[in-house]
Parts: sequence; C-alpha cells; structure tokens
Amino acid sequence: MTKKFSLITLTAMLFFSTMFVINPGLNLSSSGGSTAFAEAPGKSASAFDRKITARFSSDNAMEHIYHLSVEIGPRVAGTEEEWETAEYIQNELESYGYNTHIQEFGIPDRVEGSLTASYTDDAIPMRLATGSAGTDAEGLTAEIYHAGLGYPEDFTEEAEGKIALIQRGGFTFWEKTVNAAEADAAGVIIYDNSASSNPFTPSLGGNVAPVPVMGITMADGEAMAAAAAEGHTATIQVTAFENQTSPNVIAVKEPKGGPPTGEDPEIVYVTAHFDSVPGSPGASDNASGTGTALELARIMKAYPTEKEIRFVFVGAEEIGLLGARHYVSELSDDEISRSAANFNMDMVGTAWEQATALYVNVVDGQPNAVWQAASAAAERLGNDTLVLFQRGASDHVAFHDAGIDAANFIRREPGTASLEPWYHTPEDTFDKISQERIQEAGELIGSAIYDFSSRTVPGRGPGGR
Repeated sequence: MTKKFSLITLTAMLFFSTMFVINPGLNLSSSGGSTAFAEAPGKSASAFDRKITARFSSDNAMEHIYHLSVEIGPRVAGTEEEWETAEYIQNELESYGYNTHIQEFGIPDRVEGSLTASYTDDAIPMRLATGSAGTDAEGLTAEIYHAGLGYPEDFTEEAEGKIALIQRGGFTFWEKTVNAAEADAAGVIIYDNSASSNPFTPSLGGNVAPVPVMGITMADGEAMAAAAAEGHTATIQVTAFENQTSPNVIAVKEPKGGPPTGEDPEIVYVTAHFDSVPGSPGASDNASGTGTALELARIMKAYPTEKEIRFVFVGAEEIGLLGARHYVSELSDDEISRSAANFNMDMVGTAWEQATALYVNVVDGQPNAVWQAASAAAERLGNDTLVLFQRGASDHVAFHDAGIDAANFIRREPGTASLEPWYHTPEDTFDKISQERIQEAGELIGSAIYDFSSRTVPGRGPGGR
C-alpha cells in the first residue's frame, strides 16, 4: 500500500513539474509585453483530443465568418447590424440544442462619421476625435484649406468657411482646433506626421469642439494637401447616436448529469466579441473568433463534461470591452468563486503571412490555467505556434479583473507581436481569412477547452480518471 501510494505520488509530481516549465530566463512581468514559447511538439493527439479535431469543421466556421463580414458587414456597437448579428448567433446556438438568452446593456452616446473628397472616388479612412461636433444628415462640404501645423499665423481670411487641413505636431490637437475655430474654419482634419497604415484618433483633452474634428494618415494628408492647392473640396459627415444598447448572447452547456443538485461545478467561459469598428467588415476582428467559437459550441454540445461551459458572445468590445465587463459585473459571488477559466478568441484566422504565431495574451504575463491547458494541448497535437505574452486590450481583461484565470488567443507576428496591417480598416475582409489557420485554432483551443472542462483533477484524464 505504501509503495503504491509513493509511486502514484512520484508520478503526479513529475507530471506537474512538466506542466509548469517555462524558460527561467524570461521576465514575464515586464510591462513591455514579455513572451514565453510553448514546449516543442510532443506526441500526436490522443483519442480524447480527436473528439474535437475530427469534428471541428472549418467549413462551418468560414460560413459564419462570411455571413458576418460579407452579408452583414460592419457591426458597430448599438447598430441594427450588431443586433442582427446577435440574432444570428442566437439562432445558430439554438439550432445546436442550446437554451440561450440575450443580455441587453446600455452604451455611451457616440459619434460616427465619414470623409470623402472631390479628388478621389474612395472614402478616406479617418478617426473622429472624442468631443467632435456633429453635422446634419447631408454632411459638411467645403474647400480644403491647408493650414500647416495650425498656428494662429497659419490661418488667413481665406480659411473662413473652409475645412482646415492641419499637420500633427508642435502642440496639442485641442489648440490646433481652437485656432481653426477662431479663424472661422468649418471643420478640422488633422493628418499624421509619421507613416502609419491606420488613421489616429485626435485627443481633445476632454474638451468639446465647436466644429467636426478627425484624424487621417500621413499619406492621405499629403494627398489632400496637394489637392487643396487645386481647389478641391472635402465632405465631412458626423452623426451623433444617443440612448443605444448592445447585446450579449449566452448559451450554457450543463455539466454531466444536467443542472447540479449538490455541489455546484466549476464554470469555464468561452468568449468572443462580434462587433466591429466603423467602416470595417471585421472578418478577422472578430468574425474569425466568433465563427470559431460557434463551431466549438456545436461540436461540444454532445459531449459530457465535468465543468459547466458558458459560451458568451459579447457586443461593444471595440468601445471599451463593455459587453464583457457588463457580463462579468452581473455574475454572483457564487459564480465568481466557481469560475475556473476564460478562453477568449479574437482575430484567430488572419491570412497575413507574418502572423505565424498564436499568441496567448494574459494580463499579468504569468502562465495561468488557460495557458497551461493550451500549452499541453499544443504539445499533444504537435503544434509549436503558441506564445505566452503580457497584454490586455480584449475581453479577457474583464474576467482577469474579477480574479478569473483568463487569456486571449490572437494571431500575431512572432518577435514583434505585430497585428495584420489591415487591422481596424475597411480592408479587414473575408478574402484575408485563412481557413487552414481557423482549423488549427479550432482544434488547438477546442482540445484545450474540452480537456480542461472534462477533468476534475488537474493532470488526470477525463472525469478525474
């Protein structure tokens, strides 16, 4: 009896020692975003993993991504398109056999806009300043006045009634805006002073501008400056939205045996946001995570698990993680105490060639239960793409802040941690999704979730065996 116990104890200790090994030379607490790579590929997937790998269909996931990014398109928080997406997700989940419910929550008033010009047929990507004034439904059309850096002396009487084009730099955006308004300019467009693929958001320091204010890239600004010399016009359209709401969609997979009658089980959250930024079809960000999570919900419905799994699809992520924060805020103390892990998927399917790594972002940079489950699954599946990284900026933050082990799965370039160049732009389209990477993410993350949810004792097989 003693020998048997000692052997089992030694085996368990050896198992646990391998589960927690990372490179000791790495500083995982650095605020700059430290990394640790998963162990090298190990044995092929177990029969247990093949319940996921053999059933996960990237064809199904791609159909979801196509519907969200092409047939619905941009899904901005609070819009009809965001609500249409929630209804689609709910219908899909119910077709799998889940009972679902919609959780509605209020969102802050916001402004949304567009920028066009007479010298191009394409809309010009821009970001509105918080505190920008609005326009009427037709928008504001006026000649472009190039005002250099926007000093008072850069404005002449000719600026009156025109849209001031101002270069970034020298002093604050608010001061530039004040100078333009005092010269009776009708609007302000500030262009970047360094190259970037995406426009920036001018900060007005909490002030409310008397005119519309937006930011654009350096390349677009230089093109507009050249067009201003030829007398071209620009059209700014800014609409204010008030008293809007956004939805979360929740489906619960009960643990083995149905709803608990005795001791309540632990809870595992599988999450993805389905809203997008204005003007972006959001194929990668985040129809890819949503489509993958929907397919995992489908294939896991039939399998018994020891833990309760909640599939939580959230809205309004792009305006401050509002859906996830609202969902977590509504959890009871008992639910928080039973919460074991949050597996969050965001941008898991980009076809950008440089994004060869699947980053596991954790807020504090430390290996937690989600990283351990994913790393173990990667070793079983022979997958060496995982990178542990310190970063928030997605819905896992809300769960982490509540004391729940949480991580965000996202495709990035190894080393630089860069995202795809079309991130948050109109170019985030369906044709830039890799079905192969969707399949890889579904198999790996799905195996990690299923293994984690199907055992009661860490380091043992299904059901604690």
